[in-house]
Amino acid sequence: MKFLVDAQLPRRLAGLLASLGHEATHTLDLPDRNLTADATLCRIAANENRVLITKDADFVDSFLVRGLPPTLLFVTTGNISNDELLALFRGNLPAITAALAVHAFVEIDRTGITVRM
Repeated sequence: MKFLVDAQLPRRLAGLLASLGHEATHTLDLPDRNLTADATLCRIAANENRVLITKDADFVDSFLVRGLPPTLLFVTTGNISNDELLALFRGNLPAITAALAVHAFVEIDRTGITVRM
């Protein structure tokens, strides 16, 4: 699966996903780095068939109103250490990828994943 990790999340998340066999890009790897506009992130996600991983609720609104990004993984953990976040992803990645193979909007919180659409 291909992922695009938004700026509020650690670059290490993209590294973890890549180490587990997925293709992952963090906004820091893009030309405008963490200043990349939301519309550009949506376009990249759509053009490259990537799941956008974000904590930014603006992407939820964009997904619901405009269908962009086409596939969204919304992180609603609140304040969490990077190590805790990575452990959460590591432990839930099989369920995340299975859900995203069928559904366009999945949420992950401290307890696991929820399919939204």
